[in-house]
Amino acid sequence: MTTDIDRILTAARSHCQDDIQPNIDAWNTAGVWPRASSDKAGSMGLTGLYAPKELGGQGLPLSEGIRVYEELGKGDGAYAFALSMHNICTFAGCGYGTEAFKEKWARDLTSGRKLANFALTEPQSGSDATNMYSRAVINDDGTWTINGAKAWVSLAGEADVYFTVVKTTDQPGHKDMAMIAIPADAKGLSFGPRYDTPSYNFLPLGEMYMKDVVVSEDNIILPVGQGLQGSLMAIDIARVSIASGCCGLMESALDTALAYARDRKMFGKTNLDLDGILWMLGDVATDLEVSRLMYRKAAAALGTDEGPLMAAHAKRFVPDAAVKAANTCTQVLGGMGLLQSYGMDRLSRLSQMLRIVDGTTEISRVVIGRALQKRAKSLPALPIPKGFGES
Repeated sequence: MTTDIDRILTAARSHCQDDIQPNIDAWNTAGVWPRASSDKAGSMGLTGLYAPKELGGQGLPLSEGIRVYEELGKGDGAYAFALSMHNICTFAGCGYGTEAFKEKWARDLTSGRKLANFALTEPQSGSDATNMYSRAVINDDGTWTINGAKAWVSLAGEADVYFTVVKTTDQPGHKDMAMIAIPADAKGLSFGPRYDTPSYNFLPLGEMYMKDVVVSEDNIILPVGQGLQGSLMAIDIARVSIASGCCGLMESALDTALAYARDRKMFGKTNLDLDGILWMLGDVATDLEVSRLMYRKAAAALGTDEGPLMAAHAKRFVPDAAVKAANTCTQVLGGMGLLQSYGMDRLSRLSQMLRIVDGTTEISRVVIGRALQKRAKSLPALPIPKGFGES
């Protein structure tokens, strides 16, 4: 019997093979978000993965839906990343938004007719989310007036609604933080020039500016006091989603290297008959298997006390493995790996991008290190060997 996740994974593979892989170079050349393709992804059920079925979603648990990005990542990691962020916002809006918000937005988001994105990072603050200058003033009629700026906003100017994290006072800390959905057509919302990102030029990235933007209280996704907690959960989901997409990237790089090495003749053999080449690719294959196990375990832990740590482990290990895989597979192709037609340069740059977004490798190490410090405090003292330290 075909399950919901089987059906969705089949759709993701089809979308990758039919829409992403044949067109990714043209997308980057044009430098325009492929809205027709993301519309198609929506019609295939790929834009409402975690949303309830009664709102048009697929009703998948995070542990299953996150596997979609591995399939999409075989085509392009940046495209998979953008859809993962849309799905996180859709999950938040359908799960925590007001009834009025759901009535207006839910089915458009789950169907992909409208796209959403998450805006947390600011020009002066990345990993330190509490160092935030965006402010919302709550007016007497319940509306919110927002001023500030966000940086590294994906789908900048392309999304239809931006799930934006703001502070509501000038007090330090996070107890006054909230999340509100800002429609793209809100007066006072604007975007700066697009960042120059040649290897994923189709994905619009840039800064978002809010000047006296007034938003209805119907658009509150997470009320005052819950903004940071909800943002951290969203980031954990994003980190595991990125690890999933990296596995697709690694498989794409490995398959390209295998196909090339199988047919390339050298020293009376094919390259794939040479131990040096075979062992290099064997290490990539092992890292890919480990990465799959790691991100899937992390996905299953999301929403539990173990979730943030497991997400950090996945975000620390898997993108690093993807960078290594892309570089190793490029090396296997030799000079041919430098040619655009093989796509290895794009995969190398994408792997580095995925290593940075939604928490760098170093931030993951901070999370892991803090968990180790906490664990160390709970351990009993080691016995001192007899005679040790005696004079």
